[in-house]
Amino acid sequence: MRVLVVQAHPCADSFNAAVRDKAVAALEAAGHEVRVADLYAEGFDPVMGAEERRRYHDRGENEKPVAGEIERLLWAEGLVFVYPTWWFGLPAILKGWLDRVFVPHVTFTMPPGPDGLKGRLQSIRAISVVTTCGATWFVSKLMGEPGRRTILRGIRALCHRRCRTRYHALYQMDTVSLDARTRFLAEVDTAMRRFGR
Repeated sequence: MRVLVVQAHPCADSFNAAVRDKAVAALEAAGHEVRVADLYAEGFDPVMGAEERRRYHDRGENEKPVAGEIERLLWAEGLVFVYPTWWFGLPAILKGWLDRVFVPHVTFTMPPGPDGLKGRLQSIRAISVVTTCGATWFVSKLMGEPGRRTILRGIRALCHRRCRTRYHALYQMDTVSLDARTRFLAEVDTAMRRFGR
């Protein structure tokens, strides 16, 4: 499977980077072809400007500002999102990536009538989220985990109808033990070796 790993953390020496490296190594060991979109390292601009917004619904024109990102997305058959959960949601750079790259006529259409949105990412059959959270499991659930819902419900709705989704979170990231972090990396390794199954 062709898998695009999208990472959103500003620090190259972070635990989140170690999680990304573990995920990539496990995916490759399982025989997947992997590309990495490291949004911070690549300097992705998450801000949609006024002119880009005005062309958002214009077929072809809306692709031009993010053509390279769209090419990577359309190449993929699976998506793995690796990011820290900040304020219970996605880092701004990742939300901006979704805002700018998931454009009409490429990732979805909005036909008239009661059915509404139609997904166009039919080649994507698996999505996984791997995240770290400062909050506890209970508080994360209480707040509704908006980042989880954005990806595993919102993005999933654009993909193949049998697209599989998985969510892996390390809670209380700021206070957990080294042993807990090591166990989480092992969990990520196992999950990525089974990705898409």
